[in-house]
Amino acid sequence: MGTGGQPQSGKGGVMRDLPTQRQIDAALPGRSTWLSANAGSGKTKVLTDRVARLLLEGVDPQHILCLTFTKAAAAEMQNRLFERLGAWAMLPDAKLRKELESLGIDGEISTQELGNARRLFAIAIETPGGLKIQTIHSFCSSLLRRFPLEAGISPNFVEMDERADQKLREEIIESIASGTERDSLHALARQFSGESLASLTQDIAKHRDAFRKMCRKDIYQALNLPEKASEALALHTAFDGTESVFWPQLLELMRSIGGAFYPAMAERLATVDIQAPKESDLETLFDLFLYKSSSGSNLKWSSKSTNFPQSNHKNAIAQLTPIIDQLHAFMDRVSEAKQVLLALETAQKTVVLHDFATVFLKTYQEAKLRQAQLDFDDLILKARDLLTDRKVADWVLYKLDGGIDHILIDEAQDNSPEQWDLIERLTSEFTAGQGAQPDKNRTIFVVGDKKQSIYSFQGADPDGFDRMKADFSARLAHANTSLQDMEMEYSFRSAHTILQAVDQTFSNHKASGFTQREPHKAFKAEMPGRVDLWPVFEKPKTPEPPDWYMPVDVLSEDDPATELARSIAHQIKSMIGTPLPNDDSTATRLINAGDVLILVQRRSKIFHEIIRECKALGLPVAGSDRLRVTAELAVRDLLALLSFLATPEDDLSLAAVLRSPLFGWSEAELFDLAHARKQKYLWAELRDRKADFAETVSILDDLRDRADFLRPYDLLERSLTRHRGRHLLLSRLGTEAEDGIDALLGLAMTFESRSVDSLTGFLVWMEADKLEIKRQMDAAGDRIRVMTVHGAKGLESPIVILPDCAKRDVRLDSQIVVQNKLPFWRPAKDDLPAALRDARDAELAMQNAERDRLLYVAMTRAEQWLIVAAAGDLDKEKADWYSKVQAGLLAAQAEAHDFANGTGLRLEDGAWPATMTEDASSEEGTIPKLPEVFAKTVSNPDKIKEVLTPSDLGGAKALPSDEGQDEAAAKQRGRQIHTLLEHLPSDPLTNGHHALRTCCPPDLTRLSHRK
Repeated sequence: MGTGGQPQSGKGGVMRDLPTQRQIDAALPGRSTWLSANAGSGKTKVLTDRVARLLLEGVDPQHILCLTFTKAAAAEMQNRLFERLGAWAMLPDAKLRKELESLGIDGEISTQELGNARRLFAIAIETPGGLKIQTIHSFCSSLLRRFPLEAGISPNFVEMDERADQKLREEIIESIASGTERDSLHALARQFSGESLASLTQDIAKHRDAFRKMCRKDIYQALNLPEKASEALALHTAFDGTESVFWPQLLELMRSIGGAFYPAMAERLATVDIQAPKESDLETLFDLFLYKSSSGSNLKWSSKSTNFPQSNHKNAIAQLTPIIDQLHAFMDRVSEAKQVLLALETAQKTVVLHDFATVFLKTYQEAKLRQAQLDFDDLILKARDLLTDRKVADWVLYKLDGGIDHILIDEAQDNSPEQWDLIERLTSEFTAGQGAQPDKNRTIFVVGDKKQSIYSFQGADPDGFDRMKADFSARLAHANTSLQDMEMEYSFRSAHTILQAVDQTFSNHKASGFTQREPHKAFKAEMPGRVDLWPVFEKPKTPEPPDWYMPVDVLSEDDPATELARSIAHQIKSMIGTPLPNDDSTATRLINAGDVLILVQRRSKIFHEIIRECKALGLPVAGSDRLRVTAELAVRDLLALLSFLATPEDDLSLAAVLRSPLFGWSEAELFDLAHARKQKYLWAELRDRKADFAETVSILDDLRDRADFLRPYDLLERSLTRHRGRHLLLSRLGTEAEDGIDALLGLAMTFESRSVDSLTGFLVWMEADKLEIKRQMDAAGDRIRVMTVHGAKGLESPIVILPDCAKRDVRLDSQIVVQNKLPFWRPAKDDLPAALRDARDAELAMQNAERDRLLYVAMTRAEQWLIVAAAGDLDKEKADWYSKVQAGLLAAQAEAHDFANGTGLRLEDGAWPATMTEDASSEEGTIPKLPEVFAKTVSNPDKIKEVLTPSDLGGAKALPSDEGQDEAAAKQRGRQIHTLLEHLPSDPLTNGHHALRTCCPPDLTRLSHRK
């Protein structure tokens, strides 16, 4: 198989290709390294290799700290490391030497070094607390638990989830509303126009650090206003006295212009009191001299001076020429006055927000402290404060200084500024004062990729990756050491064609982070690759509405999203079972459903339509990557069961339960019970007809008898296990229903840990629940995966389909805009003061840049075949994904290709099955013709007669013995006698006696004396 690099010789003469040698160089344990790793370049392997090399160098596992971004990444890395160390412990010398050589250890490897490598597994297992491979939040949690008094928190604090945090914020709003500081909430309510304060309080909590450092003076200064500014400032801005000089002439000239427009304007201007103007006069001028909506380069509330009079009004231009400059200057001052009012309104609203935030954050912090709870942001901020507080920081760093010698940072591009502050403090002792420890080699290893930073909603700062690299390089140089700056451009995942399309698509996107020094290179240089761009599924000119009886949210048959989803489903069905070439085109294998990964930007209508169409064609699909627990059918059936148990008179819940898979009633059976019933309630009628529905009544009676005594979890578990509810639900709804069932059980346990056990309380608690769980799609098996790009980070697939590439508007959902680290209440788009426009433009640029990076992540999930499609409108500015990929494919010389819905583009190389020669194809890729017998339907086999056994009989299985043994002891004695009778005859007499004395109780040894 060809690779993307020429063989090179290692230090010990070992021949390695260039990509492998670069991985080895990056994993060298003695150097501090900053590694930029492209998608698919094997960064997880480099991380595990480096930890393994450190352990081989004799570094104590407790002195290694590896910080990852997600728990899944931490678990993956730990599993890989333990798998490798465990294999080393069992390998013979020759194979172990080969393993160590592949790790980059050159030269002669002694027997003692082999023994040391074999012992690493036991050393890692026995390390107190285990290997420190954890998320940064987990590390902060352990740090705070180690120094709780220094951090000012309870040693027994618990970490809050999103649900608990939202509930706490709601309780705080209620407490403020009824407390002594309710005026701040009332003032906020007068300015707030939303339905719920949940999102606003969430934004306030997110910017808690900025609110604490903010004051009224900062707000007004940032908006270029005096601290005591009022509406009078706008009047002084617009009317400086010069306008009174030309005002009479202006009115006279306008009245003399022909037509109706200018004379009418003159009459309205005549109402303005130019000598003693009022706010109403300003409003008149705003209406006449400013644009009232944005259009092209003219923003709302900007001056019309650049186009007044209009260029085609020749007479007006000629008449107003003598005073046009003074008029334009006055119009510009009116525009400035409007900006003053907009800034003043923003400042006043922000002051109200700040006053409320001060009260809210104080109460919020006190409540968390009182309940010993910390959210994820608290973990980072309190750990950072712990390491920067002059009173305790030196002591904490001194204690840590003796425990951490090597720090490894994974997915560094997704770190927030606060996380970088924390990491900087952790590593400060490496190069400062006594912490430098010249007798000990201490290193930092950072790996990341700016092109894959897609978590800005969690505070990710992609620019911090380069900024911190320069900072660490300078600090290490000050300590007379160097930072190894490396880039891994080889992809061990994708074919050359896909990487070529990626490079061309992002060739002019440096602002989005695509600044790598070299283009992507394919390690599997001979692997066939293909990129398809389907024609756009456009909106019909006269859309056909769905039938009148269909739900309002059902899409019509000619909706472009429906048509695209249908085409994707048919494409997948036609691909399954067809040959897919291997890495070097020498063989093929058959495509299966698990080879297909469908990625979308968001869970919009196209997302759900694809799942529906795939299921309609009978394709195995894993379902949604995120699950809203209370929306799952299995969960709704179980909650209906609990609702009936809590209130037997709830006819609707009982009817839902009877029709569910738990009891499997038909519609006719339910109608028969309900239609002609004599009792008022359905349960009473069912109980009266117990003889007709004995099994159903028996199960419901069993659960009702225990409803007042069992916890909600125990009731659910009893219905799922004892009454086979899990089996019945999965048989009807499929294995994907299991995730919802397990989540419901988890929620029941969570409820019991936080509240008094109550069935009614649990149901009320669940009614307000909007919990979503993330399903593990990497373990979907042989099923089609449909998920968002964010959820696919770290995954890969031979075939990737991107259907959600049409126009998508940028939305700024946060109600707070940050300017120079100061939070302001975000005004409407057109009412944004000029001082905050840069902040909004920066937010828009950041969102657009992240969408570029999101497209990069999506494209690089593909190994061999990438399909790009779009439904609906494209962006006029070519900012949509489809247009960007199209431009990249055209630059890569893609050719026109006919697809099912029209002509698109295809970029392809390598020997694909349609163009492969007889010699290149393999028997594995050829479907043999089956004998005719396999086409016949097998008849049902005869029913096998049931074999009766004595154990099937009822009653006791053992009779009382003379020795007074109970049933269990008597059955055990019987089994031992049967075992002896089975094995003793085949053994020599002496061995039999020995076995009898060794294995049997004394009361059986008398059998040994029988002839």
